[in-house]
Amino acid sequence: MRVAAAILLFTCLGCAQFKSTAPLVVAPTTVTDSKGRFVDGLAPGDLILYDNNVPQAIQMDWMTYPIDLVVAVQTSSNSGAVIDKLGGSGILFTQLLAADAGETAVISFSDEVHLHQDFTGNPDLVIHALRMLRMEGGGAHMLDALRQALLMLERRPPGRRRIILMIAEKRDRSSQAKLPEVMEQVERLNAAIYWLTYSPMLQPFTVKPKTAEDLKPEAERIKGPQCAGCPAPDDTPVPPDLGPGGYLYAIGELIRLHQPDLSSLFARITGGRTLNFLKKNALEQAIQLVGEEVHRQYILSFEPKGGEPGKFHAIRVAVKNRPELQAKTREGYWALQ
Repeated sequence: MRVAAAILLFTCLGCAQFKSTAPLVVAPTTVTDSKGRFVDGLAPGDLILYDNNVPQAIQMDWMTYPIDLVVAVQTSSNSGAVIDKLGGSGILFTQLLAADAGETAVISFSDEVHLHQDFTGNPDLVIHALRMLRMEGGGAHMLDALRQALLMLERRPPGRRRIILMIAEKRDRSSQAKLPEVMEQVERLNAAIYWLTYSPMLQPFTVKPKTAEDLKPEAERIKGPQCAGCPAPDDTPVPPDLGPGGYLYAIGELIRLHQPDLSSLFARITGGRTLNFLKKNALEQAIQLVGEEVHRQYILSFEPKGGEPGKFHAIRVAVKNRPELQAKTREGYWALQ
């Protein structure tokens, strides 16, 4: 079944008539050594970019383009533990990933996609938006969320790097948007997608036990006794939130394993990356790793030579005379119609 699903997915992708309207193909490229460490200091002559196995004349942009970052968080009923972990992570998105002159937006998705914070360079607003996320619904409309994030990025000023950071499961549940449509938008905008993913079955066991006080609205919580006669926080323990659970839910999750792994697909095609996390420190390390990669990439570009309209061109990058170094970039682009 998995093989059949994969064949169907890539057949659909091959039939879709995608196109790139950009005059240059931009290929952010990450170079690492045999131990996975980033390699800096390479010049344009050190890198070879192949378009359908034909070497191209490339430019290496030394400018630091400001980043437009959309953080998209799954907030379905099985995501409570992940939402808890994100509460204090807003500073990492703004300082390590978007960084200087960058701006961050926050959206959530479950049965619907919601905007919580439009693009801003103010870390306090991003932190507040993440802390206010709540579980809502049982869906996982990942393609709808990606489509919304891409529409937001399309309206941004030119000359900025476009990055989407998904914090979600790997597989979609009930999106209205179609995969070829979203893939076309991604390619047209030269957006990079990074995906931090997790197991919803294991997440509830990775957070500290909650009390009745924790379940109150934030404005009503008692932080601690403020005087001798003041009420104390309600420390009554509550059972862990195990998500929707149940036999039917488990069967449904097994069926979803036959659906495409969107996290790997989008990361691979756009030159991004997929990272798994379980505990909060692993989530924060993953955000830091994405930030380090984004800011140590070589921004390569070249002028495509045309070809058959709608045809996919595979691209790859190699380091000249350095076989021990690995170069990673987007998988390719679609020729103009």
